[in-house]
Amino acid sequence: MQKESKFKVEKSIIIPIILFAIISAITIYATRGLVSNDLQNLYLKQILWYIVGFAIAYLMMTLGNKFLYNNAYIFYIIGVALLVLVLIFGKEINNAKCWFVIPYIGSFQPSEFMKIFLIITLSRMITDFKEEKANAEVQDEFKFLLKVLVIVGIPSILTFIEPDTGAVLIYFIITLIMLFIGGFKKRWFFIIISTIIIFGGIFLSIYFLKQDLFIKIFGTSFFYRMDRILNWSTSSGLQLTNGITAVGSAGILGHGFSNTPIYFPEMQTDFIFAVYSSNFGLIGSLLLLSLLIYFDFSVLTLANKSPSINDKLSVAGIISVLIFQQIQNIGMTIGLLPIMGITLPFISYGGSSLLSYMILVGMLFNISNENLRFKN
Repeated sequence: MQKESKFKVEKSIIIPIILFAIISAITIYATRGLVSNDLQNLYLKQILWYIVGFAIAYLMMTLGNKFLYNNAYIFYIIGVALLVLVLIFGKEINNAKCWFVIPYIGSFQPSEFMKIFLIITLSRMITDFKEEKANAEVQDEFKFLLKVLVIVGIPSILTFIEPDTGAVLIYFIITLIMLFIGGFKKRWFFIIISTIIIFGGIFLSIYFLKQDLFIKIFGTSFFYRMDRILNWSTSSGLQLTNGITAVGSAGILGHGFSNTPIYFPEMQTDFIFAVYSSNFGLIGSLLLLSLLIYFDFSVLTLANKSPSINDKLSVAGIISVLIFQQIQNIGMTIGLLPIMGITLPFISYGGSSLLSYMILVGMLFNISNENLRFKN
């Protein structure tokens, strides 16, 4: 009699991940004709990162999500410590201290893993609060939200200093979505959004009307960062111009595999969608978009099936990261959104980013496994 496998994962989750791995490898390979010699073997490294990522996902299935939730605060402290250390010992690349450089292996970006630690920590915090305060009063929720503000604020400030504005934005999106799914009173979201609008208005007023004062308060570096973000629609540059040219000239079927017509910076990372689209055209792009949407809906379905509040909250955080990065990355590639250095999940090259996604996949595998066992 054949022994039944201990671990089960729904096909709607694992098949898209395998397809993402194939698409990622062949798209990174397609950049070889236009990049320097030291970047020629990145597709092999990406395959290796995927192998390591699947091993990590399997390891997480042996540990279970409860292990993550039980040790959430330890992971959070580790994440904050890494963000502090990278500001001290990290290597400065393009005027940013976001990475540790590990010889013979590559770079390591703590902010990628801080997203995971925040999801786990907020899931634990919200679940504990709801269990302890089943009928929470307004003052109870207010005190709890202040704690959340501190928990999210510390890594946000550290990440902003690096600077990595895109990661900070993701931290806040994770927080808002998880609090909303957590069932907190709608008045808090009205207050939060109103506060953001008021302070955002003051901030932008100083930027546009009192630029000298803005530079005195925030510094020259941040001023130019804001200038690049806010003036993205009227600005031009090699990266965006050539990226749009590569996409726009691809037509229905594209230029053909490994036939990217023009060079643009960050081909393997931030602008990987432009490479894919230029190679496989409109039809290929629509197929990739359909696969991304299918995977996102599969993840949402997974949350609806789960009996665990912790897991439902975690999926809310995971899907908020995936959807935001998908929209932002593809949008900036085709000139609809400002360039913020955000990668396309599972497709862009990067050891830190890919391993962080595979840890999230490991969490999804655990939820899928529990759902199937609960069903049976």
